[in-house]
Amino acid sequence: MKMTKREYQMMSKKASPPSPVLRDCVKAFLVGGLICAVGQVIVSLAVQNGLTMKEARTLCCIALIGASVLLTALDLYDAIAKHAGAGMLVPITGFANAVSSPAIEFKSEGFVLGLGAKMFTIAGPVIVYGTVASVVYGVIYWITTLF
Repeated sequence: MKMTKREYQMMSKKASPPSPVLRDCVKAFLVGGLICAVGQVIVSLAVQNGLTMKEARTLCCIALIGASVLLTALDLYDAIAKHAGAGMLVPITGFANAVSSPAIEFKSEGFVLGLGAKMFTIAGPVIVYGTVASVVYGVIYWITTLF
C-alpha cells in the first residue's frame, strides 16, 4: 500500500509533538545574551585592572573557551545546550565545544590516534579552510606589495 504525500504529512503531524518555538527562541536569546554579558564583564574588569583593550579581549576569549571546554569535559555542556538551544552556539563557546568534545570522547584511544586525530573531526574543515584562505590572502598581499 502506497501512502500519499498528504497522508504522510498528517501522520507525521500527529506523531510529532508541537514545538514551542517562541519559548525556545526566548531561551536561546537569554542564554546567548548571558554568555555575551559574561564576556563583557570579563573585558570590563580586565580593562579596569590595567590591561589594554586587546589584552582584555584576548583574556575574554581564553576564559570563554576554557569554560566551554571545562563544561564539555564535565559533560555539562550538552545538558545546558539541551535547554538553551542555539544560545549555546555563541561562536566561541560553540566552536570550543565542537573541537573539544570529539577529543574528549576518543581520549581513551591515546594522545595521537585518539585525542590528536579526533580533535579536528568536526571543526577540522573550518580550521583547514581558514588556514588555507589566510595563506592565500597573505601570498596575494605579499605579491601586491612587491610592486
